[in-house]
Amino acid sequence: MAILLAAGTSAPEFTLRVTADQTLSLSELRGKPVILAFYPADWSPVCSDQMALYNEILPEFRKHGAELLGISVDGVWCHNAFSQSRRLHFSLLSDFEPKGDMAKKYGAYRPKEGVCERALFVIDKNGIISWSYLSPVGENPGADGILEALESLPK
Repeated sequence: MAILLAAGTSAPEFTLRVTADQTLSLSELRGKPVILAFYPADWSPVCSDQMALYNEILPEFRKHGAELLGISVDGVWCHNAFSQSRRLHFSLLSDFEPKGDMAKKYGAYRPKEGVCERALFVIDKNGIISWSYLSPVGENPGADGILEALESLPK
């Protein structure tokens, strides 16, 4: 299993594609908490369940002012189809090219399979990782850890 960046570490900056013509950078979200949910692949059963759960409890994340970002190595067209199919109300970022580059910086890449780990990060408003969690790839990690991490952030 990977070794994730730990709490207290500055979150590595990134700029990733949200759509074919739109990118998002972590620095654009400075000033609010950010949840990074790395997952192996759109359309897989566990990933589908995990993203559906986060979509359902998105209002709870937003009560803390947090922005949720799903991240995998799938391309923007795959993300678009997956997001529309699942009616997701948060952005999916494509760590497609160079493949897994950002996931590697966070310690959340599975080189043998060429996919992201199932890993979670909560980043505080100053860009510091306040919590990280590596889940077994075949298990949905749920949202309890994310919510606890958000609740423990300084106001």
